[in-house]
Amino acid sequence: MRMRTLLTSLATVVAVTGGLALTAPTASGSTGAAGVVASPLADPSVAPGGNFDLGVWQLQEPIGSPGSPTTISSSRLQGANGFQDSYFYTDTRDGAMTFWAPEKGVTTPNSNYARSELREMNRSGSAADWSLSGTHTMKATLRVVSVTSNVCVGQIHLGSGGSSTKPLLELYYRSSGDIVLGTENSPSGGQTLHTVGNVAVGKTWSYTIGVSGGNTINLTVNGSTTHYSIPSSFNAYKQYFKAGSYNQSSSDSTTKGARVAFYGLTVAHS
Repeated sequence: MRMRTLLTSLATVVAVTGGLALTAPTASGSTGAAGVVASPLADPSVAPGGNFDLGVWQLQEPIGSPGSPTTISSSRLQGANGFQDSYFYTDTRDGAMTFWAPEKGVTTPNSNYARSELREMNRSGSAADWSLSGTHTMKATLRVVSVTSNVCVGQIHLGSGGSSTKPLLELYYRSSGDIVLGTENSPSGGQTLHTVGNVAVGKTWSYTIGVSGGNTINLTVNGSTTHYSIPSSFNAYKQYFKAGSYNQSSSDSTTKGARVAFYGLTVAHS
């Protein structure tokens, strides 16, 4: 199995088949000041690339020129002195890889919403673009620090195979605490929403998003698993993972928005 791992330290490592497993804060982990989850595995003094393997991710930020957000390559993200700024940084209290997306920001041509978000890449530097056949999973431990109304914290997005710019699915977190999966009805658009959990703002939780057998979406939120069929209209498309803070509201405010902290993120393909 080929595993790409993003986790908060190389401490407490144990061997597993095809890769490494590392400990991370749990959904019921201890909290410090202001509800911050203690993360003894991370170094809060370094850039996210010093705690996380960012060699298989590219970052998109909500700045740049209209319709063309700034993109940060994997090579710039890596290492303790790697890229960070006010939109993507290490939380100095607990070492979390943190994403900030204000309501006002540069967006892609196909979206009205700003994002600070990782896009899956290959080690070679090319864009990840995998078929629905096989088994593909993304696991995350995170907390939504703040949100105006709604934020997407994980996606499986359509890649090559056609002209659609839609996602296969998006996982949303709402200000009410509801966790909602949006599954796309077809490559031409339309989502079906499924409420899959509820976690208070500022609390840590976990998800696993995956596809298997070429036709099934598998979602686990805090240990509870549900399955959804993939319409055959998606069969021609390849896919890739995304994770971070993709804000789902817009205004003229640069102070309102969605801030999301990640303590663990693992992508695996087999």
